[in-house]
Amino acid sequence: MKKIICAVVLAVAMAFPVMADGTLLSNDSGWYKFNLTAEAGFITVLSHTIQFGQAGTQFDYKEDGNQDVLFPFNRYTAELRLWDNHSVTFLYQPLDVVTDAVAKKDTYFHDVLFSEGTPMVVRYGFSFYRASYTWYFIKDKGNEFGAGLSMQVRNASISFKSVDGTKSIINENVGPVPILRIAGKYNFDNGVWVGMEADGFYASSSFFNGSKYPFEGAIWDASFRSGIALKNGINPFVNLRFLGGGGKGTSQGEDRQGDGYTNNWLNTMSLTLGVVLE
Repeated sequence: MKKIICAVVLAVAMAFPVMADGTLLSNDSGWYKFNLTAEAGFITVLSHTIQFGQAGTQFDYKEDGNQDVLFPFNRYTAELRLWDNHSVTFLYQPLDVVTDAVAKKDTYFHDVLFSEGTPMVVRYGFSFYRASYTWYFIKDKGNEFGAGLSMQVRNASISFKSVDGTKSIINENVGPVPILRIAGKYNFDNGVWVGMEADGFYASSSFFNGSKYPFEGAIWDASFRSGIALKNGINPFVNLRFLGGGGKGTSQGEDRQGDGYTNNWLNTMSLTLGVVLE
């Protein structure tokens, strides 16, 4: 998938001629700008725990699930700027971590028991899609700061399976989550720039967190980056990101597993190299 997306980004960039203002994708009149951003690097898990069922075992992904190594990390964004102050962005964030582990003790996920010594395949998939609007109400010679709203759609797939196929627990769901957003950028005279963006939200109401039942949930996604503006609208950068979130609650749906209780919290940090095509 990531090879296909990178190929599409490159093809789009090559398809557009360089404009008079030195950009690849924007128009000469300046009323809109179109940016494509791709990042690649690694992500490390700072902390990650999950519990299925009130009487279930709290499973530490980092200590018990072998998430204590670095994993590949990619991120893709398309932005449309209108009259310079208004930004609409679309983000695709893949996040799918699969590890091999051995149960260090008798471990319950709902009423499914993985006995001590059971070899397991552990998967944590939490890819998401996000659409955002940002109004840059502070503008000064290319420097800017703004705030807005995002709507994120989670695509979660979490599973624990014994290697012999006799035991398994699978939890999958899709749902929208509204998020608050801030973003800013500062340009130096030598072409170097620094920027930040942060999307975050906390809610304990099912109306706001996208669940059909009372559920505590949170998301935090904060990025700090620095790059340099080269010719022809090419802007390479390095990016440090803190990404996390989670939720706790009891499902009331007919398709719930066990008693429906879930308690899942994740904190990560990633370091990537990226490029913005303008």
